[in-house]
Amino acid sequence: MHYRKIGQTDLDVSVVGLGTWQFGGEWGIDFTQHQVDAILDHATEEGINLIDTAECYGDHLSEKLLGNYLSRHSRNDWIVATKFGHHYHGPFNRTRQLDPDDVLKQLDRSLKALQTDYIDLYQSHSLSDQEFNNDTLWTMLDKQKQAGKIRYIGLSLQNKPSLMQTKVAKELGVSALQLVYNRLTREAEQEIFPLSEENQLGILARVPLASGYLSGKYNEGDRFQSNDVRSRHDRDEQRRKLALVKEIAQSEVPEGMSMATWALAWCLQHPAVTTVIPGCKSVDQVKKNASAARQAGVCENHPQFIKST
Repeated sequence: MHYRKIGQTDLDVSVVGLGTWQFGGEWGIDFTQHQVDAILDHATEEGINLIDTAECYGDHLSEKLLGNYLSRHSRNDWIVATKFGHHYHGPFNRTRQLDPDDVLKQLDRSLKALQTDYIDLYQSHSLSDQEFNNDTLWTMLDKQKQAGKIRYIGLSLQNKPSLMQTKVAKELGVSALQLVYNRLTREAEQEIFPLSEENQLGILARVPLASGYLSGKYNEGDRFQSNDVRSRHDRDEQRRKLALVKEIAQSEVPEGMSMATWALAWCLQHPAVTTVIPGCKSVDQVKKNASAARQAGVCENHPQFIKST
């Protein structure tokens, strides 16, 4: 595994992290604690040390499963990132809650669920620019940093990332941006990445496998179960993406390399990207994800590269 520092923080994260939306039950599987333990145990064996979760992956359900595991293992071995901004009411049913007093309650519930005294990276969860312009919210969060509940603040940007939020992130004390970036979604390269590099902001690339389309497992006519969030995707857009994936597999993926491994390594070769945070449903997927860090040329020449194990 290789590690990079998130922006100007002291957080040395594995270049492949672990996204955990799937643990909340909206990706076709209701995970048991035993299944989560097995995934995290193998992640540790692979050198993965970054967990990304959220308050609304279930009603703090993903956080609770992670917290149960963390309570039985060394907390210092993990960098834990979570988010604020929603209340969960059921599968695919959330409401926005950004009142500072409510966000403080969300923070305390996350700390309780994760069974920890602090969160390494506490991220806004897909705020609109109007919601973002809330001085009281950012003042409250800064106070929580001073109190030791939060180490660093991040912005998990909407699927169409906000240029305005990126521009003012550093002056608000933000250390990292999380955004959608993959071979099929490259808009961030145009303005967001140059700004993040200029302001020394870390980048957590979410959906690096394009919701699994870049895993190489799906074909144009495939359908997803009703309890899988991908069943809600536009069918025409889904077919378009899978057709493009087929072309990419034939023209860009090296012979002998799995498409999923290639897709993660592809993201990591951009100098702005600190880490990728793919979700995974099994130990086997953890292995395949982690192997992206070992592909030649992915990490060694990265400007933030600091060590390998």
